[in-house]
Amino acid sequence: MKMIPAPLNDKVAVVTGGGSGMGRSIAERFARDGAKVAVWDINASGAEETVRAITNAGHSAIAIEADCSEEQAIKSAADQTRAALGRINILVNNAAIGPHVSYFDISKQLWDDIIRINLTGPQLCIREMLPAMLEAKWGRVINITSSSTQSGSPSQAHYVASKGGLLGLTKALANEFGKSGVTFNMVPPGSIDTPMLRKVSNIDMDGFAKMIPVGRLGTGDDIAAACAYLASPDAGYITGQTISVNGGRYMGSA
Repeated sequence: MKMIPAPLNDKVAVVTGGGSGMGRSIAERFARDGAKVAVWDINASGAEETVRAITNAGHSAIAIEADCSEEQAIKSAADQTRAALGRINILVNNAAIGPHVSYFDISKQLWDDIIRINLTGPQLCIREMLPAMLEAKWGRVINITSSSTQSGSPSQAHYVASKGGLLGLTKALANEFGKSGVTFNMVPPGSIDTPMLRKVSNIDMDGFAKMIPVGRLGTGDDIAAACAYLASPDAGYITGQTISVNGGRYMGSA
């Protein structure tokens, strides 16, 4: 019987914010699909826990403590990744924060922090890893945006603005580098059952589920499945696109 190779064999993937939630699910899925995975997270213990789960399953991964919004930290983490695993082929910009704050209570510092972490950080990660992808004429950049860019979200003007900027960046780079062999796509999650969502004290999880056409909250595995496809060789003709993973709740095209 002929063995079918895993779709991400010989690929090296970086998942930012991979120490919990959706990032952990993405890292685990990539590893199952054959990639060597670098799990970057400012929470070192979370990154190590993700890596333990991957290596205990017989796959390859390393944990790197990194502030994925700071240029020097990104460069250091990328150097460590390349030294341990080789050329980076796949980047998932997942690290983000999204506190719920009424518009008039958003301080300048909080606004600046959201833009730095959710938009500037991903841009710096792309800038660090893109040259090698261009040289190899193959690469995948997947940006985790948000369904809030399709619907808006009360008490999250700062967050929606940052994710809307990431949406625009994705489309701009897809156009600029369309002939390069590197694709740029985005996955905006809907209501996903993650530690971040559960930290919002006024969220009625059961009520959320009833608002979704498929009748349930999403899981990290749902997001990971979309990312796995976009990272695969089969997705080479898909760039600048949005794969909305939201159970049918938001039908917008953004």
